[in-house]
Amino acid sequence: TAIIMVQAGAATDEVIGQLSDVFEPGDIIIDGGNALYTDTIRREFALKQHGLNFVGAGISGGETGALTGPSIMPGGSVEAYETVGPLFESIAARVDGVPCVTHVGSDGAGHFVKMVHNGIEYADMQLIAEAYDLLRGTAGLSPAEIGDIFAEWNAGELESYLVEITAEILKHTDERTGKPLVDVVLDQAGSKGTGVWTVQAALTLGVPVSGIAEAVFARGLSAHPEQRLAAGTLEGPSSVPAIDDVPAFVEDVRRALYASKIVAYSQGFDLIRAGATQYGWQIDCGDIAQIWRGGCIIRAAFLNHITSAYREDPDLVALVTAPYFASAAGAAQDAWRRVVALAAQSGTPAPAFSSSLSYYDGLRARRLPASLIQAQRDYFGAHTYRRTDGPGVFHTEWSDDRSETRLP
Repeated sequence: TAIIMVQAGAATDEVIGQLSDVFEPGDIIIDGGNALYTDTIRREFALKQHGLNFVGAGISGGETGALTGPSIMPGGSVEAYETVGPLFESIAARVDGVPCVTHVGSDGAGHFVKMVHNGIEYADMQLIAEAYDLLRGTAGLSPAEIGDIFAEWNAGELESYLVEITAEILKHTDERTGKPLVDVVLDQAGSKGTGVWTVQAALTLGVPVSGIAEAVFARGLSAHPEQRLAAGTLEGPSSVPAIDDVPAFVEDVRRALYASKIVAYSQGFDLIRAGATQYGWQIDCGDIAQIWRGGCIIRAAFLNHITSAYREDPDLVALVTAPYFASAAGAAQDAWRRVVALAAQSGTPAPAFSSSLSYYDGLRARRLPASLIQAQRDYFGAHTYRRTDGPGVFHTEWSDDRSETRLP
């Protein structure tokens, strides 16, 4: 058995090729890097032809996880997992005595789930950044004060690794300048591509992951300072609403953050379920939430609620509709709307907050304006439409007498 962790792409293929030349049938190659899941599917199939087992294992935890145990998401054959499973369990993080590892599914399932994990991570980080921006720019709080707020939030339902480290970051002072460290870090966020892969996969599978997509786009916008410099002359709001009750606003932002976080995870699990259907993976979403409770970057207290939701209903149509999450989002929605409205009124960009709320309202809507879009498609391209009052496919001759034809 060999474990490789090299740069995704050609370098991984080269190392796999070298190993496959000397390995014997039954041997196992484990790729623990951030590989694109379609590459893992291809590699697993190719190595199987030579009698070799290939395991694509998503691993999350960063430097801390490397020392104290990561969350591990292996994909591959059941036979291969019977051999490598005990190894993974021995090094994985543990929560309540349970190792944060499970056999995700065949071929590329592990790397697919790790990709979605990273996409959710993008959304989570963007939402936290937007909350910080609103508290600082609109409420006028200092980074240290906001750090204290995040530390307080981390003692409640928002308890998570990312909220915890955000509190520490915001209270950190730069030794060289004496300024808050967050003020001397260049405002250009990097990316290794897994967020982009998540959005691309979602587009291919037809799954809306708007919160994740906006987080990816926000990083893209940050990476173009020349555009932001040129746009500095664009007009903003003529007046900015005053925050008369800062504690109440802080609570509104907390609720909006929690509700938007629910949407991000709901969209991520929608994508996992769609991927499982497309590729024939038997993925247990409750197990995935359970192994994300420790070791990984998005570990959070409310993952226990996600596991419970999928245990109660494995075929849950959308996580946000589960009783706990529907109740939590409903309780937060008024605050969520106030925060999004105030962000727009104050000219504070909040793309992840806003898109998450729009997604929530889109799910709630009894009827969407997609009916008009479909009529437009029929008008300019004869793409047809279906009716609400009966079966069949129809086309209207819009340019002539507007007559409707039912198509066979």
